[in-house]
Amino acid sequence: MELNHTSVGSGTPVLLIHGLGSSIADWYLQMDDFSADHEVICCDLRGHGDSAKAAGPYSMEMLTEDVSELISALGRGPMHVVGISLGGMIGLQLALDHPEQVRSLTVVNSAPEVTIRTFEQRRGLWLRMAILRILGMKRMGAFIAGKVFPEDDEIELRERMAEAWAKNDKRAYTAATKALIGWSVLARLDEISIPTLVITGTEAYSPSLVTEPLLAEIAGVQIEVIEGARHAAPVQQPEEFNRILLDFFKRL
Repeated sequence: MELNHTSVGSGTPVLLIHGLGSSIADWYLQMDDFSADHEVICCDLRGHGDSAKAAGPYSMEMLTEDVSELISALGRGPMHVVGISLGGMIGLQLALDHPEQVRSLTVVNSAPEVTIRTFEQRRGLWLRMAILRILGMKRMGAFIAGKVFPEDDEIELRERMAEAWAKNDKRAYTAATKALIGWSVLARLDEISIPTLVITGTEAYSPSLVTEPLLAEIAGVQIEVIEGARHAAPVQQPEEFNRILLDFFKRL
């Protein structure tokens, strides 16, 4: 598997892992601030961005091993690992399977499991897959962007996300989506001893990602809530998001 990655700056390495259907480009508002004192490394996950587009099936363990192999290949571990949504889940899995590669873990608007238990969750999954199957990636991008950036003053962000999402490979995106379903590390959270930060917004994108009480099971976890932020906190509230992260790194 060929993973596209980039790095900028020097110092203690920080690895930024994007969410489902996204790419390296999502971290553009973090690169300058973080690279002033750190080496900032971003990668496109399997099937995303400019990485190879294997058709699947994928698994969360597979996506995590890709990232672990990248860290090993770069020879720069352990790293501060920062993941949003799917990236946060990969960060949790990495902290459990390869704790020696993780200096600290930051989980942004993510969850320790994706289990379908309620009618509302089943309906949401069915709707997403139906849009993808029938209408394609362009309509899926518009649908997701409308949920992530619903405000009138977020038109530019909404259009940027919809345009980027439409470029996803449909087979790879479907495989990555299916990899999430049924994944859980909830029962293993007490095994994580790495310094951990959880960041969330006050406006939830999905009820299944309101997980501060679940992630509070991690020993010594620090939880930060950004007022007014939704799912895409790094671009909706970049100054506050960056401040919280840099303060966390500095304390360590």
